[in-house]
Amino acid sequence: MTPGGSGMAGGGGSHSAGAGRGADRGRGRANDGRGAGAGRGATGGGGATGGGGATSGSRAEVRAGIVGDRKRNLAAGRSRSDHVFRLGAHTTGVLVLAIMTLVGLFLALRGSEAIRTAGWSFLTEEDWEPNSLRFGIAAVLFGTLTVALIAILVALPLALGTATYISEYAPAGMKRLLVGIVDLMAAIPSVVYGLWGMFWLEGAILPVAQWISTYFGWIPIFAVPNFDAANPLATPTVFTASAFLAGLVVAMMVAPIAASIMREVFAQAPEGEREGALALGSTKWGMIRSVVYPFGMGGILGGTMLGLGRALGETIAVYLVISPVFVIQPHILATGTNSISSLIALRYGEASSFELSALMAAGLVLFGITMLVNFGAGIIIQRSRSGAAS
Repeated sequence: MTPGGSGMAGGGGSHSAGAGRGADRGRGRANDGRGAGAGRGATGGGGATGGGGATSGSRAEVRAGIVGDRKRNLAAGRSRSDHVFRLGAHTTGVLVLAIMTLVGLFLALRGSEAIRTAGWSFLTEEDWEPNSLRFGIAAVLFGTLTVALIAILVALPLALGTATYISEYAPAGMKRLLVGIVDLMAAIPSVVYGLWGMFWLEGAILPVAQWISTYFGWIPIFAVPNFDAANPLATPTVFTASAFLAGLVVAMMVAPIAASIMREVFAQAPEGEREGALALGSTKWGMIRSVVYPFGMGGILGGTMLGLGRALGETIAVYLVISPVFVIQPHILATGTNSISSLIALRYGEASSFELSALMAAGLVLFGITMLVNFGAGIIIQRSRSGAAS
C-alpha cells in the first residue's frame, strides 16, 4: 500500500508540477501579449510602458478631443433661426436706445429757445410766466420731488410687506389669487386712481392730516400756517389738494409695481440657504431676515427706484388732486403744490410758441431725471446677488 500510495502521490506530484509549469507558461504568454498590445497601442512611449501607458495615452487623447489623428470640433453650430433671433434681439435693443435718444434730442431742440433765453435761472426761478420772460421750474421741480418722495415712503413698506407675505406665508391657492390682484392693480389706468383720490380719499384723509398737523405741527414739514389747532371752528379746507394727498394717490400706483418686482426676486432666494437657516434652528422670520432679504436687496432697491421713476412722471392722477401753485411749498399738508408733468398737461393746450418751448425744456429736465433714476435702478439690480443669479 505504501509503495502504491507513494506512486500515486508521486504521480500526483508530477501532475501538479506539470500543471504549475503550464500555468506559468500561460501567464507568461498572457503577459507577453499584454506587453505587445501595450507597445502597439502607445503613440510614442514604446512597448516598455505597458498597458498603463496605453490607457493614460488614450485618456489624454479623449480629454484633448482627438480621435485618432483627427481633432473633434466641439463648437455648436448656429442654425438660420438662431441667426434670425440674434439679429432681431440686437435690432430691438439698439432700436430702444435709439428711440430714447431721439426723444431726448427732440425735447432739447424744441426747448433750446427757452433755455437760451432763461439761462441758469430756468432751474432757480419759481414763477412761470414765459410770455413775460420770467419763468423757471424751481417750484414745480420741488413739488415733483416732494410728491415722489412721499409716494415712495408710503409705497415701500406696503410693497415689501405684500411681497413678503405672498412669497413666504401665503398658501398656494391664496398666493395665485394675490399675485393676480397685485398685477391687476399695476394695470389700472392712472386716471382711475386720480378720480378715486379726488372723490373719496381727499375727504377721508382730511381728519388724518388735521391730526398730524395738530400733534406734529412742531415739525416744519407738518406745519400748516393758516391752521390754528386751538380754534374749534378752524376750517379743514386748508388741508385739501396737498402734496400729501397727491403722494398717497401715487403711492397706490407705485406699490403694486414695486411689490411685483420684489416678489419675483424673493422667489429666487436659494432653497439650500433657506433650508440651512431653518436646520440651524432659525425661525421663519429669522430665515427671511438672514437669507431672503439680503439676497433680494437688489430687488428691493431696484423696485423702489423703478417706482420712483414712475412717481416722478405721473401726470393725470396728480393733476386731478392738486391745486397748482408756483411757489416752493415746504408744508406737505397745506393746500397747493405742483409738478412738471401736471404743468405740461395744464398749459400745453393754450401755450404760445415760446411757452411751448419752455414746456419742452421742462419736459427735458423731467426726462433726464427719470432716465437717471431708471438707469440707477438697473445698475443696482445687475450688481446684486439676485441680478447675478437671474
